[in-house]
Amino acid sequence: MLYQESRDADRMIGFWLFGVAAMVAIMVVIGGITRLTGSGLSMVEWRPLLGWLPPLSEEQWTRVFALYQNSPQYLQVNAWMGLEEFQRIFWWEYIHRLWGRLIGLAFVLPFGWFLFRGMVRRNLRLRLLVLLLLGGMQGAVGWWMVKSGLVDDPSVSQYRLTVHLGLAFVILGALLWTAFDLTLETTAPVMPRSLYRHAVLALICVSVTVLAGALVAGLHAGLIYNTFPLMDGDVVPEDYAHLSPFWLNMTENPAAVQFHHRVAAVVSVLVVIGLLLRVTRSDLPVDRRLRVHLLAGLVFIQAALGITTLVFVVPLDLAAAHQAGAVALFASAVWVTHGFRGIEGTNR
Repeated sequence: MLYQESRDADRMIGFWLFGVAAMVAIMVVIGGITRLTGSGLSMVEWRPLLGWLPPLSEEQWTRVFALYQNSPQYLQVNAWMGLEEFQRIFWWEYIHRLWGRLIGLAFVLPFGWFLFRGMVRRNLRLRLLVLLLLGGMQGAVGWWMVKSGLVDDPSVSQYRLTVHLGLAFVILGALLWTAFDLTLETTAPVMPRSLYRHAVLALICVSVTVLAGALVAGLHAGLIYNTFPLMDGDVVPEDYAHLSPFWLNMTENPAAVQFHHRVAAVVSVLVVIGLLLRVTRSDLPVDRRLRVHLLAGLVFIQAALGITTLVFVVPLDLAAAHQAGAVALFASAVWVTHGFRGIEGTNR
Protein backbone atom coordinates (compact mmCIF):
# COMPACT_ATOMS: atom_id res chain seq x y z
CA MET A 1 0.00 0.00 0.00
CA LEU A 2 1.38 3.40 -0.97
CA TYR A 3 2.00 5.89 1.79
CA GLN A 4 -0.06 9.07 1.94
CA GLU A 5 1.37 12.37 3.16
CA SER A 6 1.97 11.74 6.83
CA ARG A 7 4.13 12.65 9.74
CA ASP A 8 5.57 9.14 9.84
CA ALA A 9 6.73 9.37 6.23
CA ASP A 10 8.34 12.76 6.92
CA ARG A 11 10.22 11.39 9.89
CA MET A 12 11.46 8.39 7.93
CA ILE A 13 12.75 10.67 5.17
CA GLY A 14 14.29 12.96 7.77
CA PHE A 15 16.23 10.14 9.42
CA TRP A 16 17.44 9.01 5.99
CA LEU A 17 18.74 12.53 5.34
CA PHE A 18 20.50 12.51 8.72
CA GLY A 19 22.27 9.34 7.60
CA VAL A 20 23.34 10.94 4.31
CA ALA A 21 24.51 14.02 6.23
CA ALA A 22 26.65 11.81 8.46
CA MET A 23 28.22 10.29 5.35
CA VAL A 24 28.93 13.79 3.99
CA ALA A 25 30.54 14.74 7.31
CA ILE A 26 32.80 11.68 7.13
CA MET A 27 33.57 12.57 3.51
CA VAL A 28 34.84 16.01 4.57
CA VAL A 29 37.21 14.41 7.08
CA ILE A 30 38.41 11.82 4.53
CA GLY A 31 39.01 14.66 2.08
CA GLY A 32 41.08 16.48 4.66
CA ILE A 33 43.22 13.41 5.32
CA THR A 34 43.63 12.89 1.57
CA ARG A 35 44.96 16.41 1.21
CA LEU A 36 47.19 16.21 4.29
CA THR A 37 48.82 12.98 3.10
CA GLY A 38 49.49 14.42 -0.36
CA SER A 39 47.24 11.77 -1.89
CA GLY A 40 44.79 13.93 -3.81
CA LEU A 41 46.77 13.94 -7.07
CA SER A 42 47.60 10.24 -7.11
CA MET A 43 44.68 9.37 -9.39
CA VAL A 44 45.17 11.32 -12.58
CA GLU A 45 42.09 10.12 -14.45
CA TRP A 46 38.40 10.56 -13.70
CA ARG A 47 36.24 7.52 -14.31
CA PRO A 48 32.93 8.33 -12.62
CA LEU A 49 31.14 5.26 -13.94
CA LEU A 50 33.97 2.73 -14.24
CA GLY A 51 36.13 3.67 -11.30
CA TRP A 52 34.43 1.64 -8.59
CA LEU A 53 37.14 -1.01 -8.35
CA PRO A 54 40.81 -0.33 -7.50
CA PRO A 55 43.63 -1.94 -9.48
CA LEU A 56 43.37 -5.66 -8.87
CA SER A 57 46.39 -7.00 -10.77
CA GLU A 58 50.03 -6.13 -11.22
CA GLU A 59 49.25 -5.02 -14.76
CA GLN A 60 46.56 -2.61 -13.57
CA TRP A 61 48.83 -1.18 -10.86
CA THR A 62 51.58 -0.68 -13.42
CA ARG A 63 49.15 1.20 -15.68
CA VAL A 64 47.92 3.65 -13.01
CA PHE A 65 51.46 4.18 -11.70
CA ALA A 66 52.69 4.95 -15.23
CA LEU A 67 49.97 7.57 -15.55
CA TYR A 68 51.03 9.10 -12.23
CA GLN A 69 54.68 9.14 -13.31
CA ASN A 70 53.75 11.65 -16.03
CA SER A 71 52.08 14.00 -13.54
CA PRO A 72 53.71 17.19 -12.17
CA GLN A 73 53.52 15.87 -8.61
CA TYR A 74 55.62 12.82 -9.44
CA LEU A 75 58.08 14.69 -11.68
CA GLN A 76 58.63 17.61 -9.29
CA VAL A 77 57.99 16.15 -5.82
CA ASN A 78 57.74 12.35 -5.69
CA ALA A 79 60.21 11.14 -8.31
CA TRP A 80 61.78 8.98 -5.60
CA MET A 81 58.62 6.87 -5.31
CA GLY A 82 58.37 3.27 -6.32
CA LEU A 83 55.17 1.33 -6.81
CA GLU A 84 54.84 0.41 -3.14
CA GLU A 85 55.11 4.03 -1.98
CA PHE A 86 52.67 5.11 -4.68
CA GLN A 87 50.11 2.58 -3.45
CA ARG A 88 50.15 4.17 0.00
CA ILE A 89 48.99 7.54 -1.30
CA PHE A 90 46.72 6.03 -3.93
CA TRP A 91 44.49 4.34 -1.37
CA TRP A 92 43.38 7.55 0.39
CA GLU A 93 42.29 9.18 -2.87
CA TYR A 94 40.57 5.96 -3.93
CA ILE A 95 38.69 5.77 -0.62
CA HIS A 96 37.75 9.44 -0.99
CA ARG A 97 36.26 8.88 -4.45
CA LEU A 98 34.63 5.57 -3.49
CA TRP A 99 32.96 7.16 -0.47
CA GLY A 100 31.57 9.88 -2.75
CA ARG A 101 30.03 7.23 -4.98
CA LEU A 102 28.55 5.47 -1.95
CA ILE A 103 26.98 8.76 -0.83
CA GLY A 104 25.42 9.01 -4.28
CA LEU A 105 23.93 5.53 -3.95
CA ALA A 106 22.79 6.25 -0.38
CA PHE A 107 20.84 9.21 -1.73
CA VAL A 108 19.56 8.03 -5.10
CA LEU A 109 18.30 4.56 -4.19
CA PRO A 110 16.22 5.51 -1.11
CA PHE A 111 15.00 8.66 -2.87
CA GLY A 112 13.68 6.55 -5.73
CA TRP A 113 12.06 4.15 -3.29
CA PHE A 114 10.40 6.98 -1.34
CA LEU A 115 9.07 8.44 -4.59
CA PHE A 116 7.76 5.06 -5.73
CA ARG A 117 6.01 4.55 -2.40
CA GLY A 118 4.40 7.99 -2.56
CA MET A 119 6.07 9.10 0.65
CA VAL A 120 7.56 12.40 -0.61
CA ARG A 121 5.26 15.39 -0.26
CA ARG A 122 4.95 17.48 -3.40
CA ASN A 123 6.53 20.56 -1.80
CA LEU A 124 9.50 18.43 -0.65
CA ARG A 125 10.36 16.89 -4.01
CA LEU A 126 12.05 20.00 -5.38
CA ARG A 127 14.28 20.34 -2.31
CA LEU A 128 15.40 16.74 -2.62
CA LEU A 129 16.03 17.12 -6.35
CA VAL A 130 18.18 20.19 -5.67
CA LEU A 131 20.16 18.18 -3.12
CA LEU A 132 20.65 15.46 -5.73
CA LEU A 133 21.90 17.99 -8.26
CA LEU A 134 24.25 19.54 -5.71
CA GLY A 135 25.72 16.12 -4.99
CA GLY A 136 26.36 15.48 -8.67
CA MET A 137 27.86 18.94 -9.04
CA GLN A 138 30.21 18.23 -6.12
CA GLY A 139 31.72 15.26 -7.94
CA ALA A 140 32.40 17.42 -11.00
CA VAL A 141 33.83 20.21 -8.84
CA GLY A 142 36.15 17.70 -7.14
CA TRP A 143 37.62 16.64 -10.49
CA TRP A 144 37.83 20.29 -11.59
CA MET A 145 39.88 20.92 -8.45
CA VAL A 146 42.17 17.93 -9.04
CA LYS A 147 42.80 18.97 -12.64
CA SER A 148 44.33 22.23 -11.43
CA GLY A 149 47.20 20.20 -9.93
CA LEU A 150 47.80 18.07 -13.02
CA VAL A 151 49.03 20.80 -15.35
CA ASP A 152 52.23 22.54 -14.23
CA ASP A 153 52.07 23.21 -10.50
CA PRO A 154 51.74 19.99 -8.45
CA SER A 155 49.30 21.65 -6.06
CA VAL A 156 45.59 22.21 -6.45
CA SER A 157 44.27 25.74 -6.78
CA GLN A 158 43.32 27.22 -3.41
CA TYR A 159 40.33 28.82 -5.13
CA ARG A 160 39.03 25.49 -6.41
CA LEU A 161 39.73 23.81 -3.07
CA THR A 162 37.67 26.51 -1.33
CA VAL A 163 34.79 26.03 -3.78
CA HIS A 164 34.96 22.25 -3.27
CA LEU A 165 34.95 22.46 0.52
CA GLY A 166 32.38 25.26 0.54
CA LEU A 167 29.98 23.23 -1.60
CA ALA A 168 30.41 20.26 0.74
CA PHE A 169 29.31 22.43 3.65
CA VAL A 170 26.38 23.83 1.64
CA ILE A 171 25.24 20.26 0.98
CA LEU A 172 25.73 19.30 4.62
CA GLY A 173 23.80 22.33 5.82
CA ALA A 174 20.94 21.75 3.37
CA LEU A 175 20.69 18.08 4.35
CA LEU A 176 20.59 18.90 8.05
CA TRP A 177 18.13 21.78 7.68
CA THR A 178 15.73 19.63 5.67
CA ALA A 179 16.09 16.74 8.11
CA PHE A 180 15.39 19.07 11.04
CA ASP A 181 12.29 20.35 9.23
CA LEU A 182 11.00 16.80 8.87
CA THR A 183 11.80 15.43 12.31
CA LEU A 184 11.63 18.25 14.85
CA GLU A 185 8.63 20.06 16.25
CA THR A 186 7.17 22.64 13.88
CA THR A 187 6.25 25.20 16.54
CA ALA A 188 8.78 27.41 18.22
CA PRO A 189 8.59 29.35 21.48
CA VAL A 190 8.16 33.09 21.44
CA MET A 191 11.49 34.87 21.84
CA PRO A 192 13.23 38.04 20.69
CA ARG A 193 13.69 38.01 16.91
CA SER A 194 17.15 39.42 17.51
CA LEU A 195 18.17 36.03 18.90
CA TYR A 196 17.45 34.45 15.53
CA ARG A 197 19.54 37.13 13.83
CA HIS A 198 22.32 36.49 16.36
CA ALA A 199 22.20 32.76 15.59
CA VAL A 200 22.35 33.50 11.86
CA LEU A 201 25.38 35.71 12.49
CA ALA A 202 27.08 32.87 14.39
CA LEU A 203 26.40 30.49 11.49
CA ILE A 204 27.80 33.02 9.00
CA CYS A 205 30.93 33.54 11.12
CA VAL A 206 31.56 29.81 11.41
CA SER A 207 31.05 29.39 7.65
CA VAL A 208 33.44 32.24 6.81
CA THR A 209 36.03 30.69 9.14
CA VAL A 210 35.68 27.35 7.34
CA LEU A 211 36.21 29.01 3.95
CA ALA A 212 39.19 30.93 5.31
CA GLY A 213 40.57 27.62 6.55
CA ALA A 214 40.24 26.18 3.05
CA LEU A 215 42.45 28.97 1.72
CA VAL A 216 44.95 28.21 4.50
CA ALA A 217 44.99 24.56 3.45
CA GLY A 218 45.29 25.38 -0.23
CA LEU A 219 48.31 27.64 0.34
CA HIS A 220 49.86 25.44 3.07
CA ALA A 221 49.71 28.55 5.23
CA GLY A 222 49.58 26.52 8.42
CA LEU A 223 53.26 25.67 8.01
CA ILE A 224 54.37 29.24 8.73
CA TYR A 225 53.94 31.54 11.74
CA ASN A 226 53.52 28.63 14.12
CA THR A 227 53.07 30.77 17.21
CA PHE A 228 49.97 32.02 19.01
CA PRO A 229 48.51 34.52 19.81
CA LEU A 230 51.16 36.62 18.05
CA MET A 231 52.55 35.80 14.61
CA ASP A 232 56.29 35.57 15.31
CA GLY A 233 56.00 38.49 17.72
CA ASP A 234 53.63 40.65 15.66
CA VAL A 235 49.85 41.04 15.76
CA VAL A 236 49.84 41.46 11.98
CA PRO A 237 52.61 39.57 10.14
CA GLU A 238 55.27 41.77 8.63
CA ASP A 239 54.73 40.35 5.14
CA TYR A 240 50.97 40.82 5.31
CA ALA A 241 50.77 43.07 2.26
CA HIS A 242 53.80 42.25 0.11
CA LEU A 243 51.79 41.32 -3.00
CA SER A 244 50.64 43.85 -5.56
CA PRO A 245 47.88 44.71 -6.24
CA PHE A 246 46.90 44.70 -2.58
CA TRP A 247 43.77 42.59 -2.96
CA LEU A 248 45.84 39.57 -4.05
CA ASN A 249 47.05 39.29 -0.47
CA MET A 250 43.53 38.27 0.57
CA THR A 251 43.73 34.95 -1.29
CA GLU A 252 47.33 34.40 -2.45
CA ASN A 253 49.56 35.56 0.40
CA PRO A 254 49.93 32.71 2.95
CA ALA A 255 50.73 35.11 5.79
CA ALA A 256 47.65 37.24 5.14
CA VAL A 257 45.44 34.20 4.61
CA GLN A 258 46.49 32.69 7.94
CA PHE A 259 45.94 36.05 9.68
CA HIS A 260 42.41 36.29 8.26
CA HIS A 261 41.64 32.75 9.40
CA ARG A 262 42.76 33.65 12.91
CA VAL A 263 40.64 36.80 12.92
CA ALA A 264 37.57 34.95 11.62
CA ALA A 265 38.02 32.28 14.29
CA VAL A 266 38.31 34.85 17.08
CA VAL A 267 35.21 36.69 15.83
CA SER A 268 33.32 33.38 15.72
CA VAL A 269 34.25 32.63 19.33
CA LEU A 270 33.18 36.11 20.48
CA VAL A 271 29.88 35.97 18.60
CA VAL A 272 29.07 32.56 20.10
CA ILE A 273 30.02 33.76 23.59
CA GLY A 274 27.66 36.71 23.12
CA LEU A 275 24.85 34.37 22.08
CA LEU A 276 25.56 32.11 25.06
CA LEU A 277 25.38 35.03 27.51
CA ARG A 278 22.08 36.19 26.05
CA VAL A 279 20.55 32.72 26.15
CA THR A 280 21.80 32.03 29.69
CA ARG A 281 19.97 35.13 30.94
CA SER A 282 16.79 34.28 29.04
CA ASP A 283 13.76 32.18 29.92
CA LEU A 284 13.97 30.07 26.77
CA PRO A 285 13.02 26.39 26.90
CA VAL A 286 15.80 24.12 28.12
CA ASP A 287 16.30 22.43 24.75
CA ARG A 288 17.01 25.75 23.01
CA ARG A 289 19.50 26.75 25.69
CA LEU A 290 21.23 23.37 25.56
CA ARG A 291 21.75 23.78 21.80
CA VAL A 292 23.63 27.02 22.39
CA HIS A 293 25.65 25.50 25.24
CA LEU A 294 26.70 22.70 22.87
CA LEU A 295 27.64 25.26 20.22
CA ALA A 296 29.72 27.18 22.75
CA GLY A 297 31.50 24.03 23.90
CA LEU A 298 32.31 23.05 20.33
CA VAL A 299 33.60 26.50 19.39
CA PHE A 300 36.05 26.41 22.31
CA ILE A 301 37.19 22.89 21.43
CA GLN A 302 37.63 23.88 17.80
CA ALA A 303 39.64 26.96 18.73
CA ALA A 304 41.89 24.85 20.96
CA LEU A 305 42.36 22.30 18.18
CA GLY A 306 43.21 25.05 15.71
CA ILE A 307 45.82 26.59 17.98
CA THR A 308 47.36 23.21 18.84
CA THR A 309 47.46 22.17 15.19
CA LEU A 310 49.21 25.40 14.27
CA VAL A 311 51.75 25.33 17.10
CA PHE A 312 52.72 21.72 16.35
CA VAL A 313 53.04 22.52 12.62
CA VAL A 314 50.00 20.63 11.32
CA PRO A 315 50.51 16.98 12.34
CA LEU A 316 48.10 14.64 10.58
CA ASP A 317 46.11 13.55 13.64
CA LEU A 318 45.53 17.06 14.97
CA ALA A 319 44.77 18.47 11.52
CA ALA A 320 42.20 15.72 10.88
CA ALA A 321 40.64 16.38 14.28
CA HIS A 322 40.48 20.09 13.44
CA GLN A 323 38.70 19.27 10.18
CA ALA A 324 36.22 17.06 12.03
CA GLY A 325 35.73 19.82 14.59
CA ALA A 326 34.78 22.24 11.84
CA VAL A 327 32.09 19.84 10.65
CA ALA A 328 30.69 19.37 14.16
CA LEU A 329 30.74 23.10 14.87
CA PHE A 330 29.00 23.94 11.60
CA ALA A 331 26.33 21.29 12.19
CA SER A 332 25.74 22.64 15.69
CA ALA A 333 25.39 26.18 14.34
CA VAL A 334 22.81 24.96 11.80
CA TRP A 335 20.90 23.22 14.60
CA VAL A 336 20.86 26.37 16.75
CA THR A 337 19.78 28.58 13.86
CA HIS A 338 17.05 26.16 12.83
CA GLY A 339 15.70 26.16 16.39
CA PHE A 340 15.46 29.96 16.44
CA ARG A 341 14.01 30.43 12.95
CA GLY A 342 10.75 32.16 12.08
CA ILE A 343 9.99 33.06 15.66
CA GLU A 344 7.52 35.82 16.43
CA GLY A 345 8.48 37.91 19.39
CA THR A 346 9.81 41.28 20.39
CA ASN A 347 12.64 43.13 18.67
CA ARG A 348 14.89 43.10 21.72
